[in-house]
Amino acid sequence: MFSNAIYFAVEFSIAFMSLALFVIALSTVYMSTHAWWDPLTQDSTSYTELLPAPALSFSLIVPCRHESERVMASTLEHLCSQEYPNFEVIISVGHDDPDTVKTARKLAAERPGRVRVSVDSGQVKSKPQQLNTALAMCHNDVVGIFDAESIAAPDLLLHVDSCFRAKGADVVQGAVQLVNYRDTWYSLRNCLEYFMWFRSRLHAYAKQGFIPLGGNTVFVRREVLSAINGWDSRCLAEDCDLGVRLSVLHRKIVIAYSPRLVTKEETPDSIRALVKQRTRWSLGFMQVYAKGDWRTLPILRQRCMAWWTLMQQHFMAFTGLCLPVSIVTALVGKFPLPVTLLTFAPLVPAMATVAFDICMLREFGQDHRFHIRVYDYMRLVLATPFYQILLAFSALRALIKFRRSDFRWEKTMHSGAHLDYVAARS
Repeated sequence: MFSNAIYFAVEFSIAFMSLALFVIALSTVYMSTHAWWDPLTQDSTSYTELLPAPALSFSLIVPCRHESERVMASTLEHLCSQEYPNFEVIISVGHDDPDTVKTARKLAAERPGRVRVSVDSGQVKSKPQQLNTALAMCHNDVVGIFDAESIAAPDLLLHVDSCFRAKGADVVQGAVQLVNYRDTWYSLRNCLEYFMWFRSRLHAYAKQGFIPLGGNTVFVRREVLSAINGWDSRCLAEDCDLGVRLSVLHRKIVIAYSPRLVTKEETPDSIRALVKQRTRWSLGFMQVYAKGDWRTLPILRQRCMAWWTLMQQHFMAFTGLCLPVSIVTALVGKFPLPVTLLTFAPLVPAMATVAFDICMLREFGQDHRFHIRVYDYMRLVLATPFYQILLAFSALRALIKFRRSDFRWEKTMHSGAHLDYVAARS
C-alpha cells in the first residue's frame, strides 16, 4: 500500500511537471509571436510619423562604471551627433571609480555646453543609484537612458519627440539590438532573444497594460520621474521596477520599434559574464515580484499578466530543477503510457519555438542587413538546448541569492565587440 502511494505520487509529480513545462513553453511561443499575428499588429508597433518641428528638450544619462575610453567615446560620439536641436548628455560615474571619472571628464571637456559629468558619492554603488544622482542635474523635459556601450541612430530623438507629442506619452520605450551575432556559440541566440523581446514581447505586454521597461533607450518625462522619486536604488532590475510603478499609476507608455532606429549593443563576452548578467536580471525580477506593487493594478487581467511576467524567472528556475528529473525519468522510469506520453507534451511548443526562431533569424538578418548563412541556422538550432540550460542555471543561481538576501551588483563588462559590426555598416 505504501509503495503504491509513493509510485502514484511520483506519477502525479511527473505529470504536473510536464503540464507546467508545456504551459510555460506555450506562453513563450505566444508572446514571442505577438507582433506577427496580423499586419495591423505590426503597423501598431512602429514609430509615429515625424511631426514638422521638434518641441521637447532631452537630458540623456549614460551610467558608466569601469568602462574603457574606446567604448565611452564611441557612445558619446553617436549621442552628440543626434540630429536634434535641444539636448544634453550627462555621463554618470561613481566616485570610487577614478579611471572612469577621469575619462568622463576628459570626454566632457571636449564637448563643453553639451556634455556634463555626474559623480555619485554614495557608499553602495549601483546603476539606479547613479541614475538618481544624475537625475538631480537634469532640467530638460525628457530624461533618456543609454548604456555605456550604446550606439544610437542619429535621428532617434526626432522620432522619440514625435512619439511623445503625437501619442501624449509619458514614457517612450525604444528598441535595443545586440549585433555581434557571430562572436561566440551563444551570441546568435542572445541577439535573437533581444530581437524578439523588443520586436514582439514588449508590445504584447503593452497591449495588456503592464510593461516591464528596458533599461536602455527608454525616455521618461522628467516631472513623471521626479513625482515617483526616480529609480529604486536597491533594485537590480530598476528598469522593470520603473515600468511596474508607472503601469500602476496609469501612465501612458508607448513601445516603438523600427530596425533603423534600434540602439546597437554587444553580447556578454564570456559564459561567465552571461551567467552573471542573467542572474542579476532574474534576481531583479524576483525583487520586483516580492515588492508587490503589481498587486495594486486595477484590472484583474493586468494583475494576472504582471504575476505571469514577474514569475518567469521562478519558472525558469523550476525548469532548471526539472531538467535532471526529466533526464533520470527518461532513462530509468517505467510509467503507464498516458504519463509517458504526457512527458513529451512540452516538446510540442518547444519545437514550434525553434521553428519560429528559424523564421525570425531570417527577418533579423533582413532588418539589420546581416548575411545569415546556413551555418548560422544550424548554430541557432544546436545551441538552443545549451542556451536554455544556461538561463535555467542563472535563474537557479538568482533564486539561491534571493533566499540569502544577497543583492550585490554583478556588473557586465563591455569590450566594444559591437563597434566593428557597426562600423562595417556605416
